[in-house]
Amino acid sequence: MTTLQPERTVTATIFPHPLNAWYAAGWDHEVTTRGVLGRTVAGKPLALYRTSDGRTVALADACWHRLAPLSMGRLVGNDEIQCPYHGLRYDSAGRCTQMPAQETVNPSAMVPSYPTVERYRYVWVWLGDPTLADPAKLPDMHQMDHPDWAGDGLTIEARCNYQLVLDNLMDLTHEEFVHGSTIGQAELSESEFHTRREDDGSVTVERWMRDVEPPPFWLGNMRDRFPGFTGRVDRWQIIHYYAPSTICIDVGVAKAGTGAPQGDRSQGVNGYVMNTITPETDRTSHYFWAFMRNYRLDSQLITTRLRDGVQGVFAEDEAMLTAQQAAIDANPGHEFYSLNIDAGGMWVRRILDRMLEAEQARR
Repeated sequence: MTTLQPERTVTATIFPHPLNAWYAAGWDHEVTTRGVLGRTVAGKPLALYRTSDGRTVALADACWHRLAPLSMGRLVGNDEIQCPYHGLRYDSAGRCTQMPAQETVNPSAMVPSYPTVERYRYVWVWLGDPTLADPAKLPDMHQMDHPDWAGDGLTIEARCNYQLVLDNLMDLTHEEFVHGSTIGQAELSESEFHTRREDDGSVTVERWMRDVEPPPFWLGNMRDRFPGFTGRVDRWQIIHYYAPSTICIDVGVAKAGTGAPQGDRSQGVNGYVMNTITPETDRTSHYFWAFMRNYRLDSQLITTRLRDGVQGVFAEDEAMLTAQQAAIDANPGHEFYSLNIDAGGMWVRRILDRMLEAEQARR
């Protein structure tokens, strides 16, 4: 474990994305046997579908013949995509199996096929060197489908570079100013925090706010579990970053003085804000998120209310990130000055730099 300090400056620029990594291409329910889903991941347009035996497939979204988007086509025959323009067919490996008006298929007729894995309610795709596509490199998001947790989420089509979303999530002091009516409070800026690099390569930012008034969002959650609750709480935010772009945030409050900082959370409510951000282009991102909880698991009412409440909070982030991206574009070469609160985000940038350097060295 390594304690980290931020660098002083970083250029405000368009941050590139590594390709030797798993990115969420969509929710599992979006990829079906009924049609083809078109989605751009890390600058690469993809055609996604599910075979009749349940396997997920990701092909380049451009026919070998005239580059017509395969996502505009349909599934036919033995789990194949038919090009919508001239009818060429491709199997799940990307090899052309049929051409119009001829019996012989050109052996060079192929489109790239990318490794996929279905886990944690997402379909993940690997766009880099396929020999490195190890499912063990997927981030730990087990709360998404574990029976001890319940919740739901949505997708934000964020009009900003993916790194800006990572910066936002690695420093939650912005909640005091951006989300003052729901989850923000002054103690966020006043409390100490600790940033460290874990032995597994992840980054953790931990903050505790002891004996504080619960903000409206958390007061409502406490009353879901403890009807009529009043009083002060101990609040925590423990941010876990997994390269390249997944951040899972352990959050919650417990009745003040009941032992939550020492590990006893029985007198409180605990949630996980699950975030995985997939670059679409240099200036747009697919932001997949969910809020999971470990109490009142059978209540669909609470699940829906939490999802809708968090959606409203994240809409405030989305507006800020869109404005920030516009300002960056208008001020090329401007240097950000880093504060102590940026330690987590700066370490994320350092990790991404090293991933990109490793890919360049391989090429």
